[in-house]
Formats: sequence, structure tokens, C-alpha cells
Amino acid sequence: MTKSELIQILADRNPHLYLRDVEKIVDTVFDEITDALSRGDRVELRGFGAFSVKHREARVGRNPRTGESVNVPEKKLPFFKTGKLLRERLNKDNEQINKD
Repeated sequence: MTKSELIQILADRNPHLYLRDVEKIVDTVFDEITDALSRGDRVELRGFGAFSVKHREARVGRNPRTGESVNVPEKKLPFFKTGKLLRERLNKDNEQINKD
């Protein structure tokens, strides 16, 4: 699903809202998540999952083509951990198959 598809689905489910208002709401939610992560905060959406930032230290890597050593700078990466309810919904069909 793309962001525009999400906006369209929300607009269809809420006909009392204008499409531009739904778009502003979605943009605001994504901006707030992004801002919180850039501050180093954790964002938890109960039942869905949690976004956090992982820090990777600088290291020496290798160029796979040449074998030459390459300095890889430190960096911060976004990380998402699924919530229990989301995992259960994703694996619901598997549980039915395993019971049969």
C-alpha cells in the first residue's frame, strides 16, 4: 500500500472529511513519527508496533569487488518491532492450518 492509497481508503471510509483534510492528517502523523525518531524518541502504537532508532558504530568494511578496506561511518537506522496483535493477525491463517 502506498501513502496515496492509504489516504484514499481513509477518505472513502470517512466521507464527511475532505480528501485534502485526510491528506493533512496522514502527513501530520508521519511527520510527528519522523520528528520523534530524529530526537531519539521511541514511538509506540499499541497493538501495531514500535519505531525506534538503532545506532551503528563506525567500522572498517570491505569492498566486495576489490577486497579493499573501506571506512564505514557511524549511522542511525530506523527500526520497527511488530506488536503482539499485529503478529497474531499475520499468523492467524498459519494457526488454522496447523490445527487441521
